[in-house]
Parts: sequence; structure tokens; C-alpha cells
Amino acid sequence: MSQTINPIFGARRDQAFPTLAEADIDRMRRFGEASVYAAGENIVTAGDVAPGLIVVLSGSVDITQDGGLGRRETIVTHGPGSFVGELAQLSARPSLVNARAAEPVEAFVIASQRLRDLMVQEANLGERIMRALILRRVGLLESATSGPIIVGPAGNADVLRLQGFLARSGQPHRVLDSDSDPCAKTLVERFDVDPHHLPIVLCPNGRLLMNPGEKDLARCIGLLRPIDADKLYDVAIVGAGPAGLAAAVYAASEGLSTIVLDCRAFGGQAGASSRIENYLGFPTGISGMALMARAYNQAQKFGVEMVIPDEAKLLNAATDGARYRLDVGDGETVRTRSVVIASGARYRRLDIANLARFEGTSVHYWASPIEGRLCAGQEVALVGAGNSAGQAAVYLASHARKVALLARGDSLDASMSRYLVERIRAQPNIEVLTGTEIVALEGDEGNLGTVRWRNRASGVETTRPIRHLFLFIGADPNTDWLANCDVALDAKGFVRTGSDLGSAQMETSRSGVFAIGDVRAGSVKRVAAAVGEGAQVVAALHAYLARGNADAPQTAGRP
Repeated sequence: MSQTINPIFGARRDQAFPTLAEADIDRMRRFGEASVYAAGENIVTAGDVAPGLIVVLSGSVDITQDGGLGRRETIVTHGPGSFVGELAQLSARPSLVNARAAEPVEAFVIASQRLRDLMVQEANLGERIMRALILRRVGLLESATSGPIIVGPAGNADVLRLQGFLARSGQPHRVLDSDSDPCAKTLVERFDVDPHHLPIVLCPNGRLLMNPGEKDLARCIGLLRPIDADKLYDVAIVGAGPAGLAAAVYAASEGLSTIVLDCRAFGGQAGASSRIENYLGFPTGISGMALMARAYNQAQKFGVEMVIPDEAKLLNAATDGARYRLDVGDGETVRTRSVVIASGARYRRLDIANLARFEGTSVHYWASPIEGRLCAGQEVALVGAGNSAGQAAVYLASHARKVALLARGDSLDASMSRYLVERIRAQPNIEVLTGTEIVALEGDEGNLGTVRWRNRASGVETTRPIRHLFLFIGADPNTDWLANCDVALDAKGFVRTGSDLGSAQMETSRSGVFAIGDVRAGSVKRVAAAVGEGAQVVAALHAYLARGNADAPQTAGRP
């Protein structure tokens, strides 16, 4: 059995660390390979890829996490009938924890591919294992003592950028204030880092990065791996929002080899929703990030290859047996028989001259716990009148002293769901200012100090001491990358599909290239609609792939 030391797992300890019955172990044996470990042997090291899920038959294994400056904290001790692993083992990503044999251990190891086979072939047992892997990751996220360490000044734009990326990617991490935290100061001195080079990131494998980009950080912690240029996929999906993840889950579960690319993180704009209450099946609501994390894990369960963050740059026809070639960052190429465009939309920005000066530190397009902590006890302003704006306003009201909700229109009722309008009206610290627009931002050194807005009818201007501004003013289609790809767009930049092109439903002007979700012209901009299109497009993919490549192009031009 497993003995839990870390209290964060609380009441769900038995689900996070189940003891398998002998019958369960016997069913699992055919998926694994026998292995033995000597007392004191390091079985898994944080930052390295583990051999797989390790089922303990005899002996015991200590699971520890690095506590900083050489300290290790024990999470749990696994005994006979327990298994070692968490979500990283599902996709052969580097481990977030250490595993050491406390005494001689007999076990069998289930490699990642075979673990996914087990999930599918042994549904009830696979469900218990999957739940345990997810709960263990949640525990690591809540403990905030595993994963990479970000060291830099509190509120620094790059610190927030890196912290936000790791949070949206479901990666445990720590943030240490270089101005006040003794451990942070020790790390800065140990690595002889000039303060101007902060922030730094110390990866679990021991590498030190100086203010890295998201892609460099993702490569360091094993989230982003090289693409196999020789592999031919059935479908490449560009975008990991609700539509893209739904398409990935349904395609992979039906046997299509699937790869998903996204230039930021999984979840898309839906991941920015602090709480979704009108999505079917969740009567008490669910955060956008929690919903998208479930979809992301579900896709990996079926063997979807995730390439995040990496950006699709060009869609070309191929002449080497593939139908299409996707050029992505760092000169890599994805060879695929079909493509699904699910690149969604990008946030609109206010037309304010100095807006960029405050983005990243004081102007936000996302209302997560990170931003909630930043604005605790303060007055904040939020611009927008849609559901995303309403959800964000209600969430921020639980942290901020006051939320000024600004909308250009005369009422919220025309653009926001009734339940959100009523909830906003019930919040004593949300002030709704309709017919209002922001006209100026002022501050120093990238930090916002005041916001000035104007009533459009009266012309009266108001200036408030506000340090954080949230923008939820809609989005434009993320289709710039399609400019040279011969994919037909409408006047607003959305991808045209279907009957007006003489194509199959959701198929674009290029045969075998489909578009779904917010990026598709005429789509309903809702999470449920995006998920539905993601499921629906798989039928069109099967029909297209069944026709084979008889009409494949003979040149690199338009098919």
C-alpha cells in the first residue's frame, strides 16, 4: 500500500494512491516488463523521462520532490500493490518527482504506449489509474514545490509571462521573489546572475535559462519535443482550443494518427474563463482551465502527439507520399494526409497609443488566480460586455476591492447571458458603466497608475487610480499564418467552408483541409459549438481519407 506523507491529497488520498487487488495486478502484467531494483537505487530522477508506470510487487519506493537548495521532501512511500507515476508517464514526458528504492523492489514496468493500451483495453481499471494520475498532478500543482523555479522581481512582466505559460500548461512550478526571498537570493548568487538578466528559470534537469521564451522553457522541461520528420500523420490539427482538442480526441479514439500544434498553450480562449456555468453536464460550473485540462489529458490517453508551444507557419502541398506539409517553428516539418484548422481567435487590443507599455504587467487579457493575487484588495477596471467579460468580472470581484466594468453599449443584456447579468448586479463591489470607453492610460516604468474613461453620451471624463486593467473586448480570427496558403477567407479574415465553396461541410477551398471552431466563418462562438464541430469534422476526415490520395497534387502548388 501507499503511505502518504504530504497532506495536500487530503480526503482523496485513497483515489490518488490506490492499492491494487491481486486480480487487478494480474490483468496489468501483460502490459508490462518485469524489473528489479536494489535498495537505495534511484529509479526515477526529476527532469528525466521515467521508464513508465511502475507497479510494485514487493519492497517499497520513496517518492520525493526537490524542496530547493538540495532539500528533498517526501510525498509518499509506495508499497506492494501500489504504482509509481503521474500524468508525465502517460506521454513519456520528464518526471516531476524522484523515485528511490527504500529496500529491494520487485516490480513490472508499463511503458507509455502500453499504458495507453491498458487504458483502452481495461476500461474500469484504466479509469482508476487515470483518476490517480490526474489527482497526483493536481497535488503537485497545489503544493507548488515541484517543477521549474522562476526567480525574478514580483510583478515583473517576464515573470508573469513565464508563470502564466506554466500555469496554462498544467505544469507545477515555483516563483521566488528575487528581492525578498532568501532562497532566490542564494540562487542568484550561486549562479552569479546579473540582476538585469532576471528572471532566470532553474529547470528540474539542472539547466539554467536566462529569461527564456516559452518555447525554450518548454523544451527544457520536456513539454516540447522534436517532430519526427519521417512520420506521416493521418491528420494535423492546428490549434488546441475546445474545437482542436475535441477533434483530436475523436480522431485518435477512432484510430487516426493525430498531431496537435498550438503556438501558446492548450485551452485557447476557453481556458481563460474563470467559470463556465452553461456548459452541458456541469450544473455547478467548471473553470475553463479545468475543462480544457481534462480534454488535453483525454487526448493524450488516446495517443495524440502534442506539439505545444510551436507555431504553424505555412501549409504546402507535398509530393513525397504525404498530401500536405506543415512548416513549423525551428525549421521543422509535419507530414500529413489532412489538416484541420482550429487556430481560433486572438484578443483584440484597445486603440490606445501607449497600451503596449503596460501589457504584461498591468494590462491583462486573462483572469486567472495569478491575476487575482496581483489585484487583491485593489480597484481594477475591466472592459467588455460578453460572457467572458462577465465571468472575469465576477471572479475578480472575489479578489479586488472594486471592479469597474466598462461597456461601450447601453446595456449588458444584448451581449451577455442572463445569469451573468443578474450575478453582476448582485455583486456590491462591481460598478457597471455602460456607454463608456477608455481614453487614456498613465503610469511609470511599465506599471499602470491611472485610467481615464469617458461617458460617450455626456462627454464627462473620470480618472481613477487603477493599477490593473482587464480587456475582454472580443477577438479577431487567428488566420495571419494562412496568408500564403491558398485557403479562402472571408472579408473579416475567417476561413470559408462548405456549400458556398462547393465543398463538403467544414472543408475549405483546399481538398483535405478543414476548418472548425471560432476560426471558421459562420461558426457559433461558444465552447459547446466548438466541441461539437470538433467531433463532427472527424466524420468528414474519415470520408476524405477513405477516398485515398488519388487526387493528390503533383506539384507544390495548389491541389
